[in-house]
Amino acid sequence: MNIATRLLALAAAAIMPAMIAGPLRADPTSAFEHRFEAIEGGPMPLSRWRGKVLLVVNTASFCGYTPQYEGLQALWERYQERGLVVIGVPSNDFGEQEPKSEAEILGFCKGAYNVTFPLTAKQRVAGAEAHPFYRWASAALGPAQAPRWNFHKYLVGRDGRLIAGYGSRVAPLSREFVGAIEAALAASP
Repeated sequence: MNIATRLLALAAAAIMPAMIAGPLRADPTSAFEHRFEAIEGGPMPLSRWRGKVLLVVNTASFCGYTPQYEGLQALWERYQERGLVVIGVPSNDFGEQEPKSEAEILGFCKGAYNVTFPLTAKQRVAGAEAHPFYRWASAALGPAQAPRWNFHKYLVGRDGRLIAGYGSRVAPLSREFVGAIEAALAASP
């Protein structure tokens, strides 16, 4: 086998898995192009919820905002049937307030707040090593909308596009926030 044939075979072998998995996009345009790992293990592609409204929140168990789990769970229970998916993304990025393992985080969330909405494995959400979803969201909405602390919220429309980012101080059940969720749920995909 000559060198050109070998190089062609190596290139084909390198890109074949990507072709099987689907097209690669250097610049995603939709949240549904991202995937996480579930806290229980296994893949959690956001495409699983295509056509639904996503609320993606970086969380921490030992933060002054941790009681927001209660409001997030209430939103999930109230709007799940209408198409809202709340996704918690545990992160230790801010103040090292999520130092525990995934099993410990899951136990805490279920035990202390009866959380039943999906949780991802622990992720980086800030800086150059942030999960691709967070880098994409920050680029799409601008650096001012990047998470600066725990419980930063991204609202994603049924079409997979970011609607807005909300800082940690915005309570899940605040009038402003609930109004934004209801407007997103009323919009067609």
